[in-house]
Amino acid sequence: MAEERIVETPTTHTTIIERRSGGSGMLIGIVLLIAVLIGGYYLFSRQGAQNSKDAAITSAAKSVGSAADKAGDAVEKSTE
Repeated sequence: MAEERIVETPTTHTTIIERRSGGSGMLIGIVLLIAVLIGGYYLFSRQGAQNSKDAAITSAAKSVGSAADKAGDAVEKSTE
């Protein structure tokens, strides 16, 4: 919270205004920055896990496709 102090000197008619801040704005900024960094790390790590999962599914699908081709060839040979 900002704290103001006004000092008036009667002989020179000069007014001095001082403002002091508690620094809570800086603390909130640091906390928000840390939250954004943690959120970014979380999102990037989840993206990497999703890419690994997609690669595993693609590999399994290729393996199943290869097995289906072999089974089809075996059926064709048996019907000849």
